[in-house]
Order: sequence, then structure tokens, then C-alpha cells
Amino acid sequence: MKIFFLLGSIAGFLAIALGAFGAHGLEGKISEKMLQVWKTGVTYQMFATGMLFIVGFFLLKIQQSSLLPWAGWLTFAGILLFSGSLYVLSVTGIKWIGAITPLGGVAFLVGWVLIGVAVVKHF
Repeated sequence: MKIFFLLGSIAGFLAIALGAFGAHGLEGKISEKMLQVWKTGVTYQMFATGMLFIVGFFLLKIQQSSLLPWAGWLTFAGILLFSGSLYVLSVTGIKWIGAITPLGGVAFLVGWVLIGVAVVKHF
């Protein structure tokens, strides 16, 4: 469970730092559309940060769950794939990178489903 608190702390720190960088460092350097793409990556990363903490807290209560660690790792993968691909797309304009983004979205969705199933199963 500690790993998900640590990953959540790192992801949250990076979301704030990347959001500030986008607002102050990228403004005027990339198009408004790409700045919006960057902001979407930051927003989803911050929501996923919350997911990582949720997984950590539920693991404190449901230590025997095999679903929760999967949910945490899928959430972390979602950050890398979804938000990461949007960051790269924003600053490079390489369009095919956007094809990776839905994989991260699916990882987020499956993570939420696993959290829900674990909670229903164990409470």
C-alpha cells in the first residue's frame, strides 16, 4: 500500500509542477489548442493521483484484496499512457502519439471498475 501513497505523492507533485509549467512556460510557445491538450493531461493526472490515494487507503482496510493492487498499477499506467502521451503530443505535435492516449483511458476505466468491485466484494 505504501507504494501507491508514494506514487500518488509523486504524481500529485508532478501534476502541479506540469500545470504551472504549462501555464507559465508554454503559453505563447505552443498553440492554444495544444495548450488545452496539455491541460487535459494535467487534469487527468490529478484525478488519477486521487485514485492512487484511494487505492492506498482501501488497501489499509482490505489487505487481502488482489483487485486493488491491479487498480493501482493500472492507474499508474494510465497516467503514463494517457497524460504522458498528451504532454508529448502538446510539445512535439507528433500526431500518432495521440493513438496511445485511449490505452491510458482504458487503464483508468478498468482501474475504477476494479476499485468498485473490490469495495463491493469486501464491504
